[in-house]
Order: sequence, then structure tokens, then C-alpha cells
Amino acid sequence: MSEIRISAKNLEELSVLELLRLHSAILEELKARGAVRTRNNPVADYAETLVSKALSLTRAEKETKGHDATGPDGKRYEIKSRRMSTKKRSMLTSPIRELDGAHFDEVIVVLFNEDYSVHRAGMVERKHVRELGRFRPHVNGWVIPLRESLWNDPHAKNITDILRRAQDSD
Repeated sequence: MSEIRISAKNLEELSVLELLRLHSAILEELKARGAVRTRNNPVADYAETLVSKALSLTRAEKETKGHDATGPDGKRYEIKSRRMSTKKRSMLTSPIRELDGAHFDEVIVVLFNEDYSVHRAGMVERKHVRELGRFRPHVNGWVIPLRESLWNDPHAKNITDILRRAQDSD
């Protein structure tokens, strides 16, 4: 992880990515000191914000069921993300529920590095989620493994560079 030197006076001078990296370092230290029990992070909200910015989408209201953003053409997007961690090995998205409900047209998956920089990102039409994912009864939803097989699948459109450019412009 890159080193960030900061004082309270220059927080407003940091980019969004630098602030998230600082947040990551703070969470680790708080966990080590026993001040917090988990490493909960803002990854889902950040992914929705970044994807919406990069693809000119409008974020849905927080209470909206089944999709996170809408495109100018009316297409609805479900946005799923995961932040890699040396401590946590899970490489699955959070569950996509009610897949047959057609609440979204495409799912966008974003895999962040531990420091919140974009590692990989892809877009998959709803009709291909069953092929690329797995149904997990205990969470009553479909999860998508974020492995090389996903990024190389012809049904997954690679949008990594688009998201990285949006992240770099913060």
C-alpha cells in the first residue's frame, strides 16, 4: 500500500482515491488495536459512484429495489463490487436476488485492489448471470466469482480502463 502523509489541514487537497487509501490504513490500525471488530468499508457506495461517473449513469434512490443506476437510454444496472484483502480471501460478489424479477438489465462487477484502486471491472447482461454465477441457497441469491474466467468470458465486457480513467480524474 502506498504511504500517505497527512495532517488535518490538507484533507481537502486529497483526491477521493487518496482519502479511501487513508481510510483503509485507519481501519487496519483500529482493528489491530481492538477498537473495531470488522473491516467494513465504503466499497459498495464508492463502486456505485465511480461506475456512475465513468459511464454517465444516474444513481438510483437508495430505496430502489434491484438496481443501482440507470443509463441515459433507460437501461438499468446492478453494481456489485469486492475489495481484495490479504486477510480475506473471498472473491465473490454480494448476492443478486430475484434474478427472474428483471429488476436490472446488466450487472457491473468491480474488483478493487486493497488500496481501492480498480483491479478489474466488467459488465454482464442479466441473461448471462446464471452461466457465470452460482446460486447460493443460504443467501437466496446468485453470486459471481471474480476470477480470471470471468474477465476472459466473451459475455463479460471489460470496462477496467474506463473505470481507471474515471478514478484517475478524481
